[in-house]
Amino acid sequence: MSNATQGRIEARLAEIGISLPTPAAPVANYVPFVRSGNLVIISGQICLGPDGKIAPAHQGKLGDAVDEAAGREAARACAINLLAQLRAAIGDLDAVTRVVRLGGFINCVPDYGPVAQVMNGASDMMVEVFGDVGRHARSTIGVAQLPLDAAVEVEGMFEVR
Repeated sequence: MSNATQGRIEARLAEIGISLPTPAAPVANYVPFVRSGNLVIISGQICLGPDGKIAPAHQGKLGDAVDEAAGREAARACAINLLAQLRAAIGDLDAVTRVVRLGGFINCVPDYGPVAQVMNGASDMMVEVFGDVGRHARSTIGVAQLPLDAAVEVEGMFEVR
């Protein structure tokens, strides 16, 4: 897509150096997204990188093998993957009228405290990309395990035109 035909959100992604990957295919009995009216719900996305693999720094538990900074990076990678799925669902990210909610799952040791700070990697990116429309409700929980030993998984709900 040339800059002349590129949408506002796609241009913003390019400006901050983000190229959306090909969305990951489901690995179990679920669909990657569901649209119901003006809402699009994106299934949980793990922290796969552009190569479709989890970087070693983003694999394992926060509070053990993964430090807080790497956890924030992993959450950001999840957010990028959410946007890739969202673009596949609606075609044009300029159709997003609101990031409604994010849900974050942090693979961590039982006494790990800063799960909210880790999840800020995803939340901050939504605001960086969408501005005030990116401000959202959120839940963040620590969990015992995630698929492929990912450090973070993030799901999302978006309002679209």
